[in-house]
Amino acid sequence: MKIKSYLTFYSLLLFLMIAAVLPACKKDRESSAAPVILSIKNYAASPNDTVLNSAAPNGQYVVITGDNLQNATQISFNGVPASFNSALFAPNSAVVRIPDMQFSKIDTAKLYVVEYATKAGSTTFSFKLGPAAPTFAGISNLYANPGDSVYVYGSGLFFIQRFSYRGTPIQSFKLDTAGNSIGFLMPAATTDDQISIITKSGTLNHKIIATPVIAGITNENANPGDSVYVYGSYLKDIQVLTFAGAPITSFVSSKNGSSVGFILPTLTQSGPVSVTTPFGTATTAYHVNDVVTGSISNWDSNFNWQYWGAGKQTNGNPNFSGNSSTYFVLDIDGLSGNDGWPWSTNIPMNAIQWVPQTNIADAASNWAFKFEVNIPKAWKGTTVDIVSGVNGYMARWEPWRINATTTVPYSTKGWVTVTIPLTSFRASHPELGEGMGAPLTKISDLTGDSGNTSCIMYIHNYTLSAASFYGAVDNLRVVKIK
Repeated sequence: MKIKSYLTFYSLLLFLMIAAVLPACKKDRESSAAPVILSIKNYAASPNDTVLNSAAPNGQYVVITGDNLQNATQISFNGVPASFNSALFAPNSAVVRIPDMQFSKIDTAKLYVVEYATKAGSTTFSFKLGPAAPTFAGISNLYANPGDSVYVYGSGLFFIQRFSYRGTPIQSFKLDTAGNSIGFLMPAATTDDQISIITKSGTLNHKIIATPVIAGITNENANPGDSVYVYGSYLKDIQVLTFAGAPITSFVSSKNGSSVGFILPTLTQSGPVSVTTPFGTATTAYHVNDVVTGSISNWDSNFNWQYWGAGKQTNGNPNFSGNSSTYFVLDIDGLSGNDGWPWSTNIPMNAIQWVPQTNIADAASNWAFKFEVNIPKAWKGTTVDIVSGVNGYMARWEPWRINATTTVPYSTKGWVTVTIPLTSFRASHPELGEGMGAPLTKISDLTGDSGNTSCIMYIHNYTLSAASFYGAVDNLRVVKIK
């Protein structure tokens, strides 16, 4: 019995010794093997824990899967070390946060490489971790001269392999550290409208959209020999320019393409303004050299004055040269604070068709109230108010007011055209005052369903101190602008 007991005891002891040694041997064997990366997965619950082939670093967590990953000493993405918590590791997986990185400072030899090191060795794994594909935002100067500095703005402008501007390859360029611009010198010749940028993250092919835009004309009813400017955008490299159907063969564009100026020839008809460039054509919806279309009152062909008010008809006044027709002059000196209505400073007009009834349902932004004005003396402090005879909607014209706190004296050099979109007409506000309420949304609110209403233009002083106004007004009209 004793022999059997001793044998049993020794067998049990041997078993316990083997059992104690085996895990240690397994642990030593595991710790002595180099890590292996099999995949990188999205760190999210199933079914979103998909294998990732690429990513843009934004602080997200990923799961590295493989073998012998539990004893990491360093993990790097694109050569940038990542911080990690070993409690989130297992032999076949490691949860790691992708580090923030500045792509402008990355060693391109380590780009798209994950390095994983343990005490037993290290491994690398190809993983496309980089900026998003390049995008386009704008060009600093589309009309720069050859040799001038130009910038293309966008995002993801890193690791550029090839860049061409309007058909010309650009060999030398400079990138900003945030990847938001690429700077270069304007080449001597450009042949198309394409910008092409190829980076390690993707390709950008952008077609330059520079169709000319006409925002306004300094004087739509100028006299022959007057200087006229068309202003807007992309008014450069003009191939054809016409004004009221008349070709303009001599003109000068501003450097940035925001305007084009010329001397007005003798006109024989009314018509639109049209500008054609290599990128397209812009044509006004309205006609110039036209005081008839949409006329409310011009005191010549359409005498629509109510015979009262302070404005006086005149022509030939040397202070308002450049207009041979009859016009109204408002000469108001020392207007008291918060004064102006109703007799001393207004021009009342009879009811007339503002908008054809067939266009009442049009968007209010498609129509505008226009007139020519000449203000030879510095003006600041009073307001030109335009009031419809329906619902009291009012538009305030204060070109001297830059913003709520900044004002600059305003005057004109001769006659100019003022354009006030109908959306500028506002209802009265019980606290802020007339013309300071909700903006116009429907034309019928301004004119009634018929489109026919009266109109009063007057000067009001909304300030507390006395102020003045001296100017001439002509050709009041409402026209379609879009």
